Amino acid sequence: MTSWVGRTAAEIAAAVREKRVTPREVVAEHLDRIGKLDGRLGAFRVVRAEAALAEADEVGSRDDLGELPLAGVPVAVKDNLSVRGESNRVGTAATPDTPAEADHVVVARLRAAGAVVVGLTNVPELCVFGTTEGVHGTSRNPWDTSRTAGGSSGGSATAVAAGLVPLALGNDGMGSLRIPAANCGLVTLKPGSGVVPAGISDGDWFGMSENGPLATTVEDARLLLSVIAGTEFVRRDAPATLDVAVSLRSPLAGVTVGAPYKNAVREAAGLLIKAGHQVRRADPPYPMSLGVTSLATWTAGTSVDAQGLDPRLLARRTRVHAAIGRRFLAGVRTGKARQALRDRLEPFFAEHDVLLLPALARRSPKAEAWHERGWLRNVLANTAYSPLTPPWNLTGWPAMSVPLGTLPSGAPTAVQLVARPGSETVLLEVAEELERRQPWQRTAPVD
Repeated sequence: MTSWVGRTAAEIAAAVREKRVTPREVVAEHLDRIGKLDGRLGAFRVVRAEAALAEADEVGSRDDLGELPLAGVPVAVKDNLSVRGESNRVGTAATPDTPAEADHVVVARLRAAGAVVVGLTNVPELCVFGTTEGVHGTSRNPWDTSRTAGGSSGGSATAVAAGLVPLALGNDGMGSLRIPAANCGLVTLKPGSGVVPAGISDGDWFGMSENGPLATTVEDARLLLSVIAGTEFVRRDAPATLDVAVSLRSPLAGVTVGAPYKNAVREAAGLLIKAGHQVRRADPPYPMSLGVTSLATWTAGTSVDAQGLDPRLLARRTRVHAAIGRRFLAGVRTGKARQALRDRLEPFFAEHDVLLLPALARRSPKAEAWHERGWLRNVLANTAYSPLTPPWNLTGWPAMSVPLGTLPSGAPTAVQLVARPGSETVLLEVAEELERRQPWQRTAPVD
């Protein structure tokens, strides 16, 4: 008997369209794996077992089954996006346990494409930090369960990396897709502003937060991105030779990048040279003010999201984060600092088509009760290991994380790819080039 666990979304959807397997069979297999493994991985807050099987039957009976791009594919949804009939807790006890009346638009697009939502995944409280733990559970990295999966899309990353689902939805406001993807050996793409409907919390962190895919292959990431964007990201017949800038420098003074992540970038650069691209060392002109701009916008976004919630039900680190953010709120709303950053970096991206840089500075922290620790300790831990993702939220430009290389523990490392607005297709093609030349192991060995 063929097992569909560990198969790509593209493979599953093709088999369902051709009626070689039913959506119910595919979903049931994945629900069984969730039941066996998620108790020690902590990917899901809610598993919709009965509802998912019923919805799988509905997909199987659709007249347009043979045309559905995600026919019968089990997907997980991050618990800050509404799923009809399920509460939307955003990682906290301060939100009501009230079922949503309608799907978020990107969830609705998934379902229209034939996907089946099997559950909602864990996030840190209000999706603030780069570690996923709290009152609803702790999401662990399936490659090294002593470590956090990252955040804030940590549960979604855990689910895909462990083969609990082939695809998951997440979103990214300061690296919340790319950080867990890099930790867990996954492909993700944070689209540029306006490419995918956002509608994440109250104001999308001033337009920085974007919805995107978590997948095991570039093909699957392209597929899910196309569905939620409502437009196909078609491969070009003759991809151009690109000018690729390579940077190993941290954007934040005093924060260094560890050797495994520098080595991953060097390895990726070598692969792109062999592919015929022009590759050269060049550092973006990050301003000294970048750290202040990042902190101000990060905290101010949390202050908006915390409005109307009972502060007694929030963790201390969240309360402090929101309180600091209120002081920055007026300045952040002007958008002047973000526009100044774009103005400073645009000439660099006029000269270079793609920026290749580390996805992380070092491996993720231990999977511990970070939500019970102080604010400063959390901020320092986050900054030390993920300083390279926030600039591209501040600019609103597309950025990918792609697995490449390993840590001494055997867990994956990753590189980041960034390009000017409208270059999602270019980034996907560069990622495919890396995947072709150095394929990665798709599923963590957690059985």
